[in-house]
Amino acid sequence: MKNFEQLHRRTFIRSSVFAGLGMSLGFPSLGKSKATEKRVGIIGLDTSHSLAFTKVLNENKDNENYHGYHVVAAYPYGSKTIASSADRIPDYINKIKEYGIDITDSIQGLLEKVDVVLLETNDGRLHLEQAIEVFKSGKRVFIDKPIAASLKDSIAIFDAAKKYNVPVFSASSLRYIKGIEKLEGRIIVGADTYSPASIEPTHPDLFWYGIHGVETLFTALGPGCVSVTRTHTEFTDIVTGIWEDGKVGTFRGTRSGDSGFGGTVFTDKGAIVLGPYGGYEPLLKEIAIFFETGVVPVQAEETLEIMAFMAAADESKIKGGRSIKLADIMKKNRR
Repeated sequence: MKNFEQLHRRTFIRSSVFAGLGMSLGFPSLGKSKATEKRVGIIGLDTSHSLAFTKVLNENKDNENYHGYHVVAAYPYGSKTIASSADRIPDYINKIKEYGIDITDSIQGLLEKVDVVLLETNDGRLHLEQAIEVFKSGKRVFIDKPIAASLKDSIAIFDAAKKYNVPVFSASSLRYIKGIEKLEGRIIVGADTYSPASIEPTHPDLFWYGIHGVETLFTALGPGCVSVTRTHTEFTDIVTGIWEDGKVGTFRGTRSGDSGFGGTVFTDKGAIVLGPYGGYEPLLKEIAIFFETGVVPVQAEETLEIMAFMAAADESKIKGGRSIKLADIMKKNRR
């Protein structure tokens, strides 16, 4: 074990600190003089996030925390094959229309009406194709979890964003769980997190819902995970990661009972309890800052490591709980 003082010190800096850096990072800055440059478009009405995000943004249009961004148009699709998602679309179309939202029949039609995009499609298998359409337009886009339904597609999304020089980020709202703000300036020595982890057969096990608790784990520990082992039963998954500086992080995904979301972070000044869930507002405030500045609050490298962590967990499950190196998983999935 390395000297205690050499262990990772997690620093939490809101993206607003970097509000003026959009141009220096090579991203075009959205002009603030045109009132029209606050129009948000949604891709995918197959998730409750679309309605929840619209409600927050449109009912707080004059709240400075959201910089005037509000939803004006939506393209409904969205999953067409996952019944639990696709069956929601007709009802969600009707409900979102109550906010005066235009419903378009194509992504291209949506892009003609908006300045920035929330890619909310619940089916991560569609994200690469949909994201590339947005990138070609040059519009900034937030991609809801999971960024894709595979590590390979996740890498391809960030490669395409770089090709078209369009800033993009992805995150779970659990990145902003209550208690995480207490970690600033502390030396982190380890963490345990938990969340529901229901499984959808079209996605790798943890990508569908376990990502919430995994992202909480990475928010606490930061990137640097070297290897993963997984213990799997019908009702529970326990995934243990070893970080390069010796920290150990565990994620417990549950499929029985009512676990909720939370965790414990172990620091040089004692344990910090995470939770309860703080709602969508903290994430939406970061998205609004991102739309305004082009500065991403979550780096591509960290998001890809989260995806690699979950892909490695699947590989460990297949191989009976064997330790899997993230570097090997990344190498295997790069095109």
